[in-house]
Amino acid sequence: MEGKLIVIDGLDGSGKTTQINRLEKHFEKAAQNYKTITFPDYNEKSSTLVKMYLKGEIGGLNEVNAYAASTFYAADRYISYKRHWQKNYEGGSVIIAGRYSTSNAIHQMSKLPQNEWDSYLDWLSDYEYVKLALPKPDMVIFLDMPPEISKKMIEQRYNGDENKKDIHEADYEYLVNCRKAALYAAKKQNWCVISCSDGINPYPVETITQQLVQKIGNLNLNK
Repeated sequence: MEGKLIVIDGLDGSGKTTQINRLEKHFEKAAQNYKTITFPDYNEKSSTLVKMYLKGEIGGLNEVNAYAASTFYAADRYISYKRHWQKNYEGGSVIIAGRYSTSNAIHQMSKLPQNEWDSYLDWLSDYEYVKLALPKPDMVIFLDMPPEISKKMIEQRYNGDENKKDIHEADYEYLVNCRKAALYAAKKQNWCVISCSDGINPYPVETITQQLVQKIGNLNLNK
């Protein structure tokens, strides 16, 4: 019996880790069988190419094309699946993923002209879910935090040290384009979108968690 795969995605600084931690507590209270995974898996060698890319060792942000960069992340996911959570998923566990193939749609698709976005999404789905045979998400939840607020959250995370930002985090215009790509993919692929701010300030974490739990409640997790 296959489990359920729930993806929590969003821009850098959108509060994904905080919400996943709160969702874990919710599942524990409900005695739900679950496993949490996060991508990239920085603790594993499988993320080596991703780390090289994010540090700019392969080239600048726009020097590594969307398809090449996407394969770095996909390889990390494939190895993680085969080594760490395939048995859990096939055994019926609920898998909570902090980012997934959806992050390629957000971060890499934004590099392409918009008239190529549909073909990229088709390629991505075929590559990851058919060719690599990775599980397809049962639900994708995009935490929609405006880029200007995400930028502040990232700065707080690093205490204003610009050198700690990766090539994605350091480019504000890129962050803006990622949000456009994310909302486009959300509409095309029926992601759930949760607004995380009033446009000026973030909503309380409890408010966002309530919406998150409500959305997930629409899935029958034990089937």
